[in-house]
Amino acid sequence: MEKVLKPMSGYLALVICLILFVAAIYLFVTGVDRNITFVVLAILCFLVSCFFLKGLMIIQPNHSRVLNFFGKYVGTVKENGMFFINPLYSSQRMSLRSENLQGQTLKVNDKMGNPIEIAVVIVWKVGDTYKAAFDVERYSDFVKMQSEAAVRHLAMSFPYDNLEDDHAPITLREGGDKINSILEQELTDRLSKAGIVIQEARISHLAYASEIAGAMLQRQQATAIVAARTKIVEGAVGMVDLALKKLSEENIVELDDERKAAMVSNLMVVLCGEKAATPILNAGTLYN
Repeated sequence: MEKVLKPMSGYLALVICLILFVAAIYLFVTGVDRNITFVVLAILCFLVSCFFLKGLMIIQPNHSRVLNFFGKYVGTVKENGMFFINPLYSSQRMSLRSENLQGQTLKVNDKMGNPIEIAVVIVWKVGDTYKAAFDVERYSDFVKMQSEAAVRHLAMSFPYDNLEDDHAPITLREGGDKINSILEQELTDRLSKAGIVIQEARISHLAYASEIAGAMLQRQQATAIVAARTKIVEGAVGMVDLALKKLSEENIVELDDERKAAMVSNLMVVLCGEKAATPILNAGTLYN
């Protein structure tokens, strides 16, 4: 588990290093021609100052350092500024900033077996530095591989649309926020072992594969035409029924069954036709 450390400020250690470095110069200059002891002390002061300098570290905003002591995890420093740590510690830099992952466009089969193209955009960051540093090998590569696996699993779990599955509660094309929420949860489950936090995941590209795109477009157009025609017919039947009732209630004209059938036929042609009807004036009777 991650352990957050609060090391001592590095400014005091920096002052001590500068004093030792100045003392080393002074002792060396003073003792080079007089006393060999001064030269030895100068060398010791210089080595101690270099040793202390190794313990100084500067951490930028939204960055951290993972500390180890001869293979043993010591802790993680997340505060910003200059600090002093044990010079024998080894440190690993790790960014805590949010990063974007633009996934490549994948060609997979949806739940109905149709080949589709899908791509996602993921916003992620390191949440647990211990897991990111020690539980996986190169956590950035781990994020890319597991994200691709999650997208493939999502695409195979739902149909592209409900053309073939009328009872599908969720589809990739119309799922919207629900699909994105499922994708975020899938990524969280896969990447939690690496200490990665998923902040956002969205589908950026979704389409049928090129080999079936034309056929699926024609199918969608045919479905839309049938749905539109159904609405037109339903409306036309209602209008014809209303017209016959009004004519009967207002006693405008008495129509027998044959004339009602002719009127219904003409009105349905006018209301359901794709082009505007051309009126023809009949100066005779219904039969001439």
